[in-house]
Amino acid sequence: MKPIIVGMTGASGVLYAVRLVRFLLDVGYPVHLVISDPARIVLREELDLPAVSLHQPAFLENMFGTAARDNLYLHSNKDFSAPIASGSFPVDSMIVIPCSMGTLGAIASGTTSNLIHRAADCVLKEGRRLVLVPRETPLSPIHLENMLKLSRLGVRMVPAMPGFYSGAKSIDDIVDFLVGKVLDQIDVQHALYPRWTGPVKKAAAHEN
Repeated sequence: MKPIIVGMTGASGVLYAVRLVRFLLDVGYPVHLVISDPARIVLREELDLPAVSLHQPAFLENMFGTAARDNLYLHSNKDFSAPIASGSFPVDSMIVIPCSMGTLGAIASGTTSNLIHRAADCVLKEGRRLVLVPRETPLSPIHLENMLKLSRLGVRMVPAMPGFYSGAKSIDDIVDFLVGKVLDQIDVQHALYPRWTGPVKKAAAHEN
């Protein structure tokens, strides 16, 4: 399996990213993970994590599972020497989840001031799949214009908008629904949410 790049930025919804990375590792994908400085703050706030180094093996295993030992590659967002900073490094796809409006705007403008921007730029120029999971509301015209620009370039937009037709009853169900939608965009098989097959038709009662 080719590696998948996951970028976590400083928008709310880091639980989506944690679930996605854990799933990809569990099914055997090597994951190259980049966590921005604002995302580290959001991780600690939203998941009530202690102020420890995210590079500690025990911490990574606790968050992403034992598969993180062999298949998770954590890069500094400042490291432009990382393999994913080059288009010659073969990857399957890249997902930015959650994607802040600042990151989305930088990608749309071709700005590469950090590794997440650069990796996304490489994925675009090499014609690989890029999926962004914006998490902001309400959306300004600038946000919408940037999304439209990227969509026209083939970038998949999967806003963090959960659906409830799948019968979600918990936060985990809502997270799995969104992560499943992301996986659909990169053709990774899963059973994280039930597929819609139409309304259930009740058999007509037999009349005597």
